[in-house]
Amino acid sequence: MRCAFYTRTGPAADVLVIGERPDPVAGPGEVLVRVRASGINPADVKRRAGWNGMAMQHPLVIPHCDGAGEIVAVGDRVDPSRVGERVWMWNAQGGYGTAGRAFGTAAELIALPAEQAVQLPDAMSFEAGACLGVPAMTAYRAVFADGTVEGQTVLVAGAAGAVGHCAVQMAKAGGARVIGTVSNPAAAEHARAGGADEIIDRRQEDVAAHVLDLTVGKGVDRVIEVDFGANHAVDIAALKVNGTIASYSSTSDPKPVFDYYAFANKGANLRVIQGFAIPKAERLEGELRIAELAAQGDLRVAIARTFPLEDIADAHRAVEAGGNLGNIVVTL
Repeated sequence: MRCAFYTRTGPAADVLVIGERPDPVAGPGEVLVRVRASGINPADVKRRAGWNGMAMQHPLVIPHCDGAGEIVAVGDRVDPSRVGERVWMWNAQGGYGTAGRAFGTAAELIALPAEQAVQLPDAMSFEAGACLGVPAMTAYRAVFADGTVEGQTVLVAGAAGAVGHCAVQMAKAGGARVIGTVSNPAAAEHARAGGADEIIDRRQEDVAAHVLDLTVGKGVDRVIEVDFGANHAVDIAALKVNGTIASYSSTSDPKPVFDYYAFANKGANLRVIQGFAIPKAERLEGELRIAELAAQGDLRVAIARTFPLEDIADAHRAVEAGGNLGNIVVTL
């Protein structure tokens, strides 16, 4: 099979190689998937780059955790009727911060546990399906981990990002009033298209003050946070008493120091979201909810750019550059 791989960490153009590897075989409890699209997440490029001291966990790595395609074979203990099923995949290359699996979705074929290949809604393309494992499931967990948001006000930081855009749509579908922060007019338009009720330009406005104006001084019930290290002071100022900050990253500062008593005085809840560590029952609920939202037209995955496998290094650089209004996907 044709695939991309690397044997050392470093810049994308220096370490990513396109080549041939032996075709995988579905073992017991596994399915073999013909990959049509491979989604790229920040975790994928960080792992490849050796970000924050990450080391190689395997001699050779085929990158990317998310992908979509169709099942072409099954192993023992898997229903043969699944052959031909369109699926999206999660955690295919292994959990962030753990050794995980060596071989991800940047390949023509992948064998992985059957439960990690989920039926792809008919309303979604393979490219969209390749963006469900991390962006959509992380958004689902961040929005609904503590129950319904119906009648609540939710602040989504980075509302035009891959996770943020899904979170806006999910919170809106869940009956929440959604406030989104963005950094430019194009991002504002993208967030509004996702259903955000109000938009705050974080580079031009005082986010906390604007939130308090919009909520008549009460603050928001829930914050979906893309960078806790950069924004925790704003988040706690914008949060109502006993509200929750659900943060799924802290890229700018992996070891943030925050004002404990600012949090304590509001009885604030801090939930750290890890898309690779969602409990099984909640993951299954999320899979069902994603399918329902897609069928209803309430969840649309934005694709910023697609790249052929041969240009995977350019695709990685596009993710690292940021500012994409949608996901970056490699097609096979």
